Amino acid sequence: MSRAEEFQELRPLLFSIAYRILGSVSEAEDAVQETWLRFVAAPTEIRSAKAFLSAAVTRISIDVLRSARARREEYVGPWLPEPLLADPYQDPERSAELADSLSMAALVLLERLSPLERAVFVLREVFDFGFPEVASAVGRSEAACRQLAVRARRHMAAGRPRFQADRKERQELASRFFDALREGDVAGLQNLLAADVSMVGDGGGKAPQLARAVIGAQNVAQLLASVFPRMALIGVTGEPHEVNGQPGAIFRDRDGKVLHALALDVLDGQIQTIRVVINPDKLGHVGAVADAWAIDREVRQARRPTQ
Repeated sequence: MSRAEEFQELRPLLFSIAYRILGSVSEAEDAVQETWLRFVAAPTEIRSAKAFLSAAVTRISIDVLRSARARREEYVGPWLPEPLLADPYQDPERSAELADSLSMAALVLLERLSPLERAVFVLREVFDFGFPEVASAVGRSEAACRQLAVRARRHMAAGRPRFQADRKERQELASRFFDALREGDVAGLQNLLAADVSMVGDGGGKAPQLARAVIGAQNVAQLLASVFPRMALIGVTGEPHEVNGQPGAIFRDRDGKVLHALALDVLDGQIQTIRVVINPDKLGHVGAVADAWAIDREVRQARRPTQ
């Protein structure tokens, strides 16, 4: 097998590692491309393509994350990961770990870890790499990696979400949610939301966004019921779609351009968190991006028909 063939076979794994470390589709793709350049330029025979490539993409991702963290500290408003509509890497034996680690809730928690802790956690807990492989990838001793893994697990366990496992039930609840959303049904929405539900938006200062998280079923239901029907009046449509492995939707303007991605956390038959990514810099990989400011002006001027 040629190096190009080996790389293409492992590319889904490499992207999935990089995305979980970085929380960014564009940065993960860049890390994978840089990994290919290092692979093809390696002068000596490589005993294990998987070991070489996974170590390379991990080191590149750690370096990128270190520089990104400074930018994220100055980020305007809440930071959310770039939405991922489909994970290219599948492993039936690790399906639960892969799905759990892909959620926006888990990726936000991973932001609390140091770059090394995050990389060790992803390799060890998500992809089940042995500690010798992890140590080689991050350039630390096995003993140090074990300590990093313990700290990372402790941090993650403190706030780790536990989502409803039954996929069909989650999708049915999401379907009812979007029906109520289209109808502007405050009571219907409120019945689907946990009492302490939170709604958070990520505009990054480059699109209209919530000034702060909205908390509480009544507050969130009233906000949703007041905004989304008006959006429908000006041609905005929602396309149900899994977002980071959770129920969600992609919203588009009348021309089919992407306005925002919305993801739902579901637990115990209720929606616990609603996350909306509207920063245009985080949506380009989904499709052509809409002018969110123009749509916001239209929405403010739109008037719902009297009931």
